Amino acid sequence: MTRVVFLLVPQLHLLDLAGPAQVFSTTADLGLDYGIDYVAEQEDVPTAQGLPLRAATQWPRLSDGDLVVVPGWREPLLRGDGELSPASLERLAAHHAAGGTVASICTGAAALGRAGLLDGRRCTTHHDVQEQLARRHPKATVVRDVLYVVDDRVVTSAGIASGIDLALHLVAVRHGPATAARVAREMVVYARRNGDEQQTSVMLRHRAHLVDAVHQVQDVIDAHFTTRLRLAELAAASGVSERTLTRHFTEATGITPLRYQQQLRLERAEHLISHGATAEAAARAVGFQDARMLRRLRARSA
Repeated sequence: MTRVVFLLVPQLHLLDLAGPAQVFSTTADLGLDYGIDYVAEQEDVPTAQGLPLRAATQWPRLSDGDLVVVPGWREPLLRGDGELSPASLERLAAHHAAGGTVASICTGAAALGRAGLLDGRRCTTHHDVQEQLARRHPKATVVRDVLYVVDDRVVTSAGIASGIDLALHLVAVRHGPATAARVAREMVVYARRNGDEQQTSVMLRHRAHLVDAVHQVQDVIDAHFTTRLRLAELAAASGVSERTLTRHFTEATGITPLRYQQQLRLERAEHLISHGATAEAAARAVGFQDARMLRRLRARSA
């Protein structure tokens, strides 16, 4: 089981918590083994929106495959750090040191900073408090105006609704774009990405439309993007002609079905290469016969 632990702080924003929690809950509903825990330093946690929450005060046992998330709280000038004790901050640092992933939503980045997890790393937060975060943590590189940043298992997001984007990204990395696409569709998310690295998720960037036939074809491509897919097969899956499919797909996404598949392959290959795979191995893993096509696609996107 992958365990996701939300560390709740007083005056947290409900959407900072509910959005990512819904992503992982929906992922579990689709059959993947996820467990969600909510912990706090006190059982009763007031929220910025007035709805009180109750959480456990004992942390579950964590492994290096688990995730700890700190939702943001109401802090217009980022003067505080969520009122977290040194013991809670030490838990965040220890989980990361043991190989786990630690994430923050919005002002939750201040807690990660106080735990020492932002020093020497790229990070982000809500645009209203980016300058304050940079001043408080001069050893960190605060990236402005992006949805989220991933740096060595420290994941920070701009906050509020972008916590959903962050969580979908983590699902896509662990389980592939097809699973993340299913979760996004179940949640009726009008998702997007911007910035660099994995923030330019192909799967989500081209899902911001309401054409069901195109979504059906994208589902097929997402699930089988490493194999050869004929246009006739895709057209049959959507119940339209090849010409009609190409027109509708291009109008909805801005690219052809083939280009969409190539971009999925390229994105996955880049991820494998960033984790130590050779270009040749990455190319074969995503369905290319060798690295020549991968090199051409990489050059085209540069």
